[in-house]
Amino acid sequence: MVLKSSQNNFRSRSWIGFLCACGAGLVMARPVHAQEGRLPLQDLSSFKNAGSSWQIAGDVSAVLGKANTLKTAPGAGVLVNLPGKKRHGQDLFSSLEHGDIDLELDYMMAQGSNSGIYLQGRYELQLLDSWGTTAAPRSGDNGGIYERWNDSMPEGQKGYQGYAPRQNASKAPGLWQHLKVSFQAPRFDAAGQKIENARIIRAELNGVVIHENVELMGPTRGSIGGGDEKPLGPLRIQGDHGAVAFRNISIRQFAQARPELTGLQYSVYKFKERFKPDTDLSKEKAEATGAAAALSANAGPLSKEYVLQYKGTLRVQQAGEYNFALNTQGGGGLLKVNNQPVGGGNNVRGKAQLPAGDLPVEIIYARTGDWGVPSLGLFMAGPGIREFYTGDAVTPDQTDPILVDASSNTILRSFMDVPGQPKVVHAVSVGSPDKVHYTYDMDKGMLVQVWRGNFLETTPMWHERGNGTARPQGALQRFGTPFFTLGRLSGEQAAWVADSTGTGYRPKGYVLDEQDRPTFRYQIYGSAVTDAIRVTENGRGIHREITVAGPAADLYAKLAEGDQIDMIEKDLYVIDGKAWYLQLQDAGGARPLVRNGAKGKELVVPVRGRLSYSILF
Repeated sequence: MVLKSSQNNFRSRSWIGFLCACGAGLVMARPVHAQEGRLPLQDLSSFKNAGSSWQIAGDVSAVLGKANTLKTAPGAGVLVNLPGKKRHGQDLFSSLEHGDIDLELDYMMAQGSNSGIYLQGRYELQLLDSWGTTAAPRSGDNGGIYERWNDSMPEGQKGYQGYAPRQNASKAPGLWQHLKVSFQAPRFDAAGQKIENARIIRAELNGVVIHENVELMGPTRGSIGGGDEKPLGPLRIQGDHGAVAFRNISIRQFAQARPELTGLQYSVYKFKERFKPDTDLSKEKAEATGAAAALSANAGPLSKEYVLQYKGTLRVQQAGEYNFALNTQGGGGLLKVNNQPVGGGNNVRGKAQLPAGDLPVEIIYARTGDWGVPSLGLFMAGPGIREFYTGDAVTPDQTDPILVDASSNTILRSFMDVPGQPKVVHAVSVGSPDKVHYTYDMDKGMLVQVWRGNFLETTPMWHERGNGTARPQGALQRFGTPFFTLGRLSGEQAAWVADSTGTGYRPKGYVLDEQDRPTFRYQIYGSAVTDAIRVTENGRGIHREITVAGPAADLYAKLAEGDQIDMIEKDLYVIDGKAWYLQLQDAGGARPLVRNGAKGKELVVPVRGRLSYSILF
């Protein structure tokens, strides 16, 4: 096992982007307010002069093993590009022109396909079928910020200033991938001269942060406008390289003026007891008062056991609902806006419906000890306003993260969180140098999750007292509510076994092969079971082989559950709205069944002694 720690990366991940900061009493809200909307995909009217390769469909799917091929179904809601010999592909431009935006969308690549998203038509995020790529990603891989280009340079040096994604978080062709981008447009002065470069504040691919706070010195290769830059530009989708599909394209624009805190006056009071939000400070004697240019926890002469009160004006340009969060690091606080209480205590956050105009604001910071670094500031977001911060600099959590790198086959036992369910307390996570990893539940003989990318963060497990929990660090695919893989059914539609009562389940640990890969063993219903899980070629997924000695006649295996399970060809299923594939290789002649279950659809198959299948994702 190799442990690596990266304090700088952790600090960046904790601060840049949507301004997610750490520290006692500090809570951040994501930028949920903006001029926002989903592009309607009932037709192509959201785009200018769409070429013949673009169409609207009701559904789309890829064909594994067949390059540059997508199949469509009639309907609406999916934007599809199918370039070919008869339909020359052209780039697609939105009618909308944007500056600062949050962009969120799903996309699907055909096998071997290539496309890209150009923000403002000038700055490209690459879309590529990078499934099965085990080498370190480059700027031309899926999710990369494409290179700039200079034709006057020698061969091999023409491309420059490209940015690779932090890790390969790609999914297989024919699966929906999810992209979120927070983009800041370049800034210009009154004379039209650029005074600040464009920036990718944050980009996430399939739930993994792949870029943070990347400054874009200029347009990438192939940009519109001959390399110029503008305050506004269209969303542009590359259409001449390969088959690709999109859905749920959502754009939030941020173009409104920020609210301003003005006329701040502070009063600081000496307090030894815990401050209560209903305390009437007008009855207390102030140790110091004065005007303040900005919020700070350090106004006045006191350094501990004090309450600091600010009163002033919040100048609001745009009426609407606003989100607020106080940074009260090293203490607690209270916030009132327009005489409305927004929140109080160590977790001050809330919403307020505000009119335009000059509104009274009151902010209190209470420090009752000497723990932590005192810090006070206010986060705000509103209609057309990306979340911003004013106040003391935030001190990121100084904890050096403990990262486990699977440069060879690696096994780690820990607790593992499953959203909405109790912890998996006997979780075994298995990492591979092919960058495909999985977690196995020893209490149920279940495959809990697989992921692609980096292995584990174990900071919660080993830092200070710890809570025993490890966290996957890549693009994660969970397999539903924890369940027993094997169960006896009185009939094909009988409910799946909910617990171990009557099963005789006994875990027997695991054995390692010559490459340190585990095969899990347990007993259930009087039979001995071996469960071998191996990474497939090129890291495209995992292969699982379950062997049961003398299985009962009514023994079944539950292979998958999800809202939707479709067989797209013989023995190949796509699960949960095209989230992952299951390919059945050997069921001993048994017939698999897709049926209704307690959590949606279930794929079950009778167990005849040996069962093998692959999960591709």
